[in-house]
Amino acid sequence: MDKIRVGIVGAGNIARTAHLPAYRKMDDVELVGVADIKLERAEQAAKEFGIAKAYASIDEMLADCKLDYVDICVWTGAHAECAIKAARAGVNILGEKPMALNLEHALAMEQEIKRAGVKFMLAVPTRYSPQAMLLRQMVDEGKLGDIYYAKTSYTRRRGTPLGWFTDKARSGGGPVIDIGVHCIDRTWFLMGCPKPVRVSAATSSAIGNYQTKGVTRWRALDSDSTVFDTEDSACGQIRFENGACMLFEVSWALNAPEQSFTQVCGSKAGARMDPLVIYGEECGYLTDNTPTPGKNDMFHEEIRHFINCLRTGSEPCSNLEQAVQMQRILEGIYTSAKLGKEVEI
Repeated sequence: MDKIRVGIVGAGNIARTAHLPAYRKMDDVELVGVADIKLERAEQAAKEFGIAKAYASIDEMLADCKLDYVDICVWTGAHAECAIKAARAGVNILGEKPMALNLEHALAMEQEIKRAGVKFMLAVPTRYSPQAMLLRQMVDEGKLGDIYYAKTSYTRRRGTPLGWFTDKARSGGGPVIDIGVHCIDRTWFLMGCPKPVRVSAATSSAIGNYQTKGVTRWRALDSDSTVFDTEDSACGQIRFENGACMLFEVSWALNAPEQSFTQVCGSKAGARMDPLVIYGEECGYLTDNTPTPGKNDMFHEEIRHFINCLRTGSEPCSNLEQAVQMQRILEGIYTSAKLGKEVEI
């Protein structure tokens, strides 16, 4: 079986801590190149992970390597540029979340990807946890009935990352677009991905660039930025074409307990994760069931899924259409918060 030839774009934290370790577990994948705007960083990653060549740009890598796909792990503001260059070179794309800096960039990506006829998958790893995959199977099999209500939370008490994350020109926003995309996308996925139609949201920057002692913070490798113009928390409601709705709250900094969960409610049963509990009825009595689907490496599972799609020609789980829809949701949240009213998506 021929190996899938992969080029990594961006040798920062997400590549080093998640994507590249996942590839180490795959015998049918060949990492043929890694590109980074800082060549020394690409060279270091190449040495550490046994990648054949290091490049100072995606342009150099695309010109020099025959690739089956590129894995885009750069900051959000560069997602569109890299994806468009890959599409124009006829190369498939696995792109880190969020899809793009904003909806305008996402639509430009969509146009070029469709024109080129290449595959695109958004990397949203929380869809690929054993709990999420089991629960989605139950939804698909109708065991929860019609999903009409959901709520999700990903709140940090103090966890604002340092570096480009707080520079809206490079990140696109704060916790909504950084970590909110995880819990909102996972919940939407578990609802069956109904079409979003309206959103009402509020954002806050009440805490801002705190100096709290005794807390740890994610630090981008490019952490020289002093810009801090993003929100630090948000909440709201998303309504869908089928009548269902989702409540959400996200934060980097909030004077409240840290939590991360997703809950979906159907006409037959409901469920909440993490941990996974199914709220139903048996023999006329209420029951709380706790399946034990185990653990996995979510990044490995999502990458393996994309590779299987390339080999079989099947459609990725988090495909181009869903990626654009998620970008519309994120854009709607920011627009609603700015205008102070509900907006159409």
